Amino acid sequence: QVQLVESGGGSVQPGGSLRLSCEARPFTLDYYGIAWFRQAPGKEREGVSCYSKHEGKTYYGDSVKDRFTLSRDSVKETLYLQMDNLKPEDTGTYYCVTDRSASCIDWDRWPSTVRTWGQGTQVTVSS
Repeated sequence: QVQLVESGGGSVQPGGSLRLSCEARPFTLDYYGIAWFRQAPGKEREGVSCYSKHEGKTYYGDSVKDRFTLSRDSVKETLYLQMDNLKPEDTGTYYCVTDRSASCIDWDRWPSTVRTWGQGTQVTVSS
């Protein structure tokens, strides 16, 4: 059973940083593409980043490129989303999910294909 648990959200001022964690069960990060999405109130879910060991690639949404960095701790089976230079428009609930495929090629479609979404972790960027 695939289980992903998000943590690390909080409140910061614009320009600040946060690091989110996505903890997975053993081998999940080896088998499946894992993505971060976010959703602000009244808006659709937006892709933030996706990691696929199968492809050997990490994808980023246009709005977070050069500010967010995805990394992996293989020992802890955890993906980290380092978010720097945060902006008010980064505010939202952040979710870590997988559609149980090995790649991220179609990750932009995951909001309509992924059935299970966790609680997410809240990020608020405000002065």
